[in-house]
Amino acid sequence: MRRPVTIRPMCPDDWEAVHAIYAAGIATGEATFESEPPTWEAFDGGRLAEHRLIAEEGGQVLGWAAVTRVSYREVYRGVVEHSIYVAPETHGRGVGRILLGALIGSTEAAGIWTIQSSIFPENTASLALHQKLGFRVVGTRERIARISHGPKAGHWQDTLLLERRSHVAGTE
Repeated sequence: MRRPVTIRPMCPDDWEAVHAIYAAGIATGEATFESEPPTWEAFDGGRLAEHRLIAEEGGQVLGWAAVTRVSYREVYRGVVEHSIYVAPETHGRGVGRILLGALIGSTEAAGIWTIQSSIFPENTASLALHQKLGFRVVGTRERIARISHGPKAGHWQDTLLLERRSHVAGTE
């Protein structure tokens, strides 16, 4: 019998598991332009601490989500870009839905009115998850960057730009 998936804040002790899940996502060739996960110091310095979440089951990290500011200009204080990664062995179990739902709740409670993300068009599972939780495709960034690693190295890659506007935050 499976234990329930729980969501909690990410802490430095989670880095080994977060790193492994991030590396597995990179290895798919459909998740990011990154060729390897950052160091903990770079990750920690670039993501907002109050919106870094872990999905776990029985003490095992199943996935993570985090946000970065899109700009430090005051007018964009309510706009973030997010990343979400789920361990390959948990795909199809609803972990991503639970984790992304918690991230939406966390950001809305903090007054963030827009979450955005860039998704490779080939990543149909991520695209479907985001659309189920209220994200919409606002554009295609054609040939935005070249993939630097793996079987698609050198390939120019499109991304879909998605956003989710809060129905709670930023409506005043």
